[in-house]
This record gives sequence, structure tokens and C-alpha cells, in this order.
Amino acid sequence: MRDNMKNSAISERKNQSISRGVGMTTQIYADRAENSEIWDVEGRRYIDFSSGIAVVNTGHRHPKVIEAVKAQLDRFTHTCHQVVPYESYVHLAERLNGMLPGKFDKKTIFVTTGAEAVENAIKIARSATGRQAVIAFSGGFHGRTFMGMALTGKVVPYKVGFGAMPADVFHAPFPVALHGVSVADSLAALDRLFKADVDPNRVAAIIVEPVQGEGGFYEAPRDFVAALRKICDQHGILLVADEVQTGFARTGKMFAMDHHDVAPDLTTMAKSLAGGFPLSAVTGRAEIMDAPGPGGLGGTYGGSPIGVAAAHAVLDVIEEEKLCDRANALGARLKQRLESIREDAPEIVDIRGPGFMNAVEFNDVKKGLPSAEFANAVRLKALDKGLILLTCGVYGNVIRFLSPITIQDGVMTEALDILESSIRDARAA
Repeated sequence: MRDNMKNSAISERKNQSISRGVGMTTQIYADRAENSEIWDVEGRRYIDFSSGIAVVNTGHRHPKVIEAVKAQLDRFTHTCHQVVPYESYVHLAERLNGMLPGKFDKKTIFVTTGAEAVENAIKIARSATGRQAVIAFSGGFHGRTFMGMALTGKVVPYKVGFGAMPADVFHAPFPVALHGVSVADSLAALDRLFKADVDPNRVAAIIVEPVQGEGGFYEAPRDFVAALRKICDQHGILLVADEVQTGFARTGKMFAMDHHDVAPDLTTMAKSLAGGFPLSAVTGRAEIMDAPGPGGLGGTYGGSPIGVAAAHAVLDVIEEEKLCDRANALGARLKQRLESIREDAPEIVDIRGPGFMNAVEFNDVKKGLPSAEFANAVRLKALDKGLILLTCGVYGNVIRFLSPITIQDGVMTEALDILESSIRDARAA
């Protein structure tokens, strides 16, 4: 135990000093972390299947990331790229421009958070098209800033109590066959939107998560993504892929859009880009990215040299350790174990997700309706056994799995055993 600290005592201090609006999934106060494991201030070890919400795909404190950051700390920590620029920012932009899907010239900007990347993508889209309206999808999550909230397709807890949202933001249903919404339904709703609410010639962008994150880890069907590209091309609308949670090997490819024969016009990235350090990016067609005038984009901390150094190391690790292949192998192993549990757990109604961006969805067996209660029971049972899990979904009935892709094989086995026993315990309760 660190200095006789107790989680409960810190939690009491938290309640007195931090806004209740900052929600917390656990009351575990971290002391140290390594790869896929976290130790709290009381010395208890946990297996981390959250990765700080898909931030440390390369694991906590990957040696190459730490080495790169230490080297940068010995040179300089901040100049503001807009005042005194640095080559590492330019080089990272070059690397992303070459990685993103699309056989066209690209340019990049760096900012700090996923929400900030989304905000800038919308600014760029409006500047490039001269249009104002934006279309997003139900269940999508795009941040907690005002434009991010407006785009997000979930009211509680993200929008409730915050007043009027920015205008000219429209929503269409995201196709989720499990919940009775087909691709045809979604496309028909888009068509009705164009007929009833917004002229497509006023729409600057359609923004979509190729795999919904907070919304429940539902993967956008291939024919849906292809249809969106066609609609955008027909009406001069820009297609924005929000890869904040899906990017950097999580889905078994560098980016989730690599699973589709479709290139977005703009892509937002954050989370695992810098392996735990604040950094986000927008990459897109060069002529679109150049639409705003000088000074229209940026930010004091945008493209922090510390984050940029970490990001270079993250990209190296993904390539050197073949983390895309590793993600596919780990995801297959996880889904196989869940399928074996499913035989004795009728609460499980779906197991899904590309690569290592996986989820399991639970229903109430008697009611046949989504059961947030069962999902949370599994989460709490697992936490008691030392495994950190996250729930998600519009109904709160989904558990998402976001372990570091670098998780050790033995730790993965231990985690799967805990998961299985937790589901069985939840059923017996």
C-alpha cells in the first residue's frame, strides 16, 4: 500500500473536491501500470480491459513510447507549433498522410482531444463546401464539446441539462440488425431527411463511426458505408470517418475504414495515436484541408512535441510487433471463449466486433429486452475478481473489450477465466 492510502479515503476527498459531472466507472485509484495490468494505491492488481477507453493499444508504458518521450523531454516540451514549429510534427503528418485510405494527396493537422478533432473536421468541411448542415447517426459518440454533443446520438448523460445544441445538425438511424434497423431502413431514413428536413445541397458533411464506440460496438455494414460514399458523391457532401476509438490496429487493420473499399474525405483520430499522451489529428484530402485560411486551425497545445514523439513510437511499435495481426488473433480467441459460454448463458444475444474491438450484448431472458442490469452485474463481479470492464450501448446492456493489444498470453488467459466465472456468477445471483 502506498503511504497507507485507501481507495475509500481518496474517494471521499474526490467527492468534496471534484465536480460530480466527472463520472467514474470504478473507485480504484491507480498507483502504477505496466502493459495490461494496473496496481491501485492499496497494492491490488487489476487486469485492464479498458485501456483508458482504447488509448493504450500498445499497453501501459510501452518501453519504446517511454524512451521516445524521455528523449523529447531532454530537448524541449513546448514551443507552440504555430510560433516555433518542429520537424517531428511535419514527419508525423507525412506518416499519417501515407497511412490513411485513399489514393489522393492528403494533409493533416494536430490538435489535442478527440472532440477537438471532430470540431475541426466540421470547421474544415463547412469551409471547404460553403455549407452548414451536418448529418450524424443515432448511437454515435463524437465528444462532449457543444458540436460534439450535438453530433452525439445519445442524450443521457451527454446532452441532458446543457441547453440548446448547435443548429443544422441532423440524425439518422444507424443500421443495427439486432435491434430491427436494416441498412435499407437507414438509407430510407436519410432519404426522408433530405425530403423533409434538410436540402442535401445544404449538407457539408456526413460523419460516421465505422464501428460505433459508446453506441455499442456495432460495425457499419459494408454496403451501408458504400452507400454513404455514393450519396456523398451524388450531392457534393464530405464523408467524415470518426476513427477516434477504432484507429491504430484496434480493429485488426490500422484503421477501421481499411475494411471497406471506401475512402473518407476527412478522418478524425485521437485516443491510441500517442499511447497515453494527449494528441489528436484530422487528415483529409489536401484541397479540403487547405480550405481554411492561415490561423483558422490550430491551438496552443495542438501537436504537443511530447505527444508527437509518443505517436512516432506508437506507429513503430504497431508495425514492428505486428499488432494488427495480434488484434485479429486476440479477438478470435475472446469471441471463441464467449461462444463457449453462450451455450449456458441465454442472456448473451450477440458477440461481435472486428479485430480486438469486441463486445458481448445481454438481454433479460424473461422479458427479451436489453438488460443493463445483467451487464453491470457482470462488470461488478469481474471487478471484484480483478478485471476492469466497461459497459456501453444506448441501452447500457453491452460489455466492450478494449484490452491493450500487447497483453501477455498468460494474462489474457487469466482475464478470460475471470470473465467466464463472472458471467456464470451473474446468472446465479
